[in-house]
Amino acid sequence: MAIAELITRRRFTVDEYHRMAEAGILHEDDRVELLEGEIVEMSPIGWRHQACVDRLNRWLVPALRDRAILRPQGPIRLSPDSEPQPDLVVLRPRADFYAEGGPGPEDVLWLVEISDTSLRYDRDVKVPLYARYGIPEVWVVDLVEERVLVYRDPHPAEGYRSVQVLGRGARLAPQAFPDLELAVDEILA
Repeated sequence: MAIAELITRRRFTVDEYHRMAEAGILHEDDRVELLEGEIVEMSPIGWRHQACVDRLNRWLVPALRDRAILRPQGPIRLSPDSEPQPDLVVLRPRADFYAEGGPGPEDVLWLVEISDTSLRYDRDVKVPLYARYGIPEVWVVDLVEERVLVYRDPHPAEGYRSVQVLGRGARLAPQAFPDLELAVDEILA
């Protein structure tokens, strides 16, 4: 019998996860997120990764103005046991800026994950999770291969039914804001 069959895992809810932070078990600087009840350690943010987040942030803030809320490296509650922290989330505008309760899948217009060392994790773990909860569009910026993977048309069981791979020289725009066209070269720099 395999060891995995003998082990019973203790999964956590988002509320329990937050209580761990309040109790000091998890610290503010811990690079963790909750995925399907498991606390997962995230890769450290490297300089190239942070620079890409900063470039997108600089471009998106004036472009979105009052049309959406841009949340860099903040959590979204997908379900009672999943609260990932994408690199950038573009949210529907809300007067309280989500102070009365964090955003859920229905609030996300599109999100971006930046991959320097985490491509397999972002693509194979997080992207299917986003599809399962109906996030309409996900961009994965692959800094190593210098490309952007664009996922659209989510299905809970099939994942994203539309996947585009765009390299240098290509242009793209989010479905929620087709007027915001950006060159892949501007994302990668």
